[in-house]
Amino acid sequence: MNYQEILPPEHLRDHIRYCWTLESTHTETNITPFRTMADGCPGLIYQPKSVGTLYQGSKQLSDLFLFGQSTHYAELQLSGNFQAIGIHFYPNALKTLFGLPAEELTDSCLNLEELIKKKHPVLSDQLLYAPAANDQLEILFHYLNIERQSSLHLQDATMKHALTQIIQSKGLASLKRLQDDLGLSERSMERKFKAYTGISPKLFSRICRFQASLIQLRKNEYNKFSDIAYENNYADQSHFIRSFKEFAGFSPFQYQKKSLEIVENLRQLCPS
Repeated sequence: MNYQEILPPEHLRDHIRYCWTLESTHTETNITPFRTMADGCPGLIYQPKSVGTLYQGSKQLSDLFLFGQSTHYAELQLSGNFQAIGIHFYPNALKTLFGLPAEELTDSCLNLEELIKKKHPVLSDQLLYAPAANDQLEILFHYLNIERQSSLHLQDATMKHALTQIIQSKGLASLKRLQDDLGLSERSMERKFKAYTGISPKLFSRICRFQASLIQLRKNEYNKFSDIAYENNYADQSHFIRSFKEFAGFSPFQYQKKSLEIVENLRQLCPS
């Protein structure tokens, strides 16, 4: 696989974490299984069916689709080859960039071509006939900048503050203290946060904590799994492993031995 990570342009960096391109290096005819892991962020993928088709279960995904927040891991299959572009957004981008009700896309995908064909009828053709992945990215950046300019009023300062505090604490911020600081009841905080990001603050905190433990696992910064559990405030090693399975689909040991990470939080499953 040829993988390249690309920084977004300056004017989109409040909405986009990073971008990537991925191309298969060998011609594949079989279906290849993959697994995504919950990372607290929505995103966009462009994968032309002329090269390879992505499926989620029995559902064939469109060439250009948005995906919302994931509350757990998900299974994907690729028939053919990768010639994909991915854009990973910040957790609030469905609301603040696209003006979409974030909660409605949780654990779901949306055909972006259908959504934008009235406003941007030539986008699909522009992507299809662009000579290279970098040209396709520039087309997508132009489209996203138009969306950005029309959605500047959709920011929510209180929820942006809550989001920042949870991320910076790696999921360990006190939600009760956050609610008190913002002058919100637990119910109001949950309702506003879900509208802003797609999931509850409690679940988002748990995913942030899982991601912190995953980074530690990737970097091999531990002697035993109980070290990771302790440093990320899990009750014990069993609690850490249960949480890891919930968001990754396998145990930390299986993560290391039975899969290959080709893009952050997207792993190709290896034969048993």
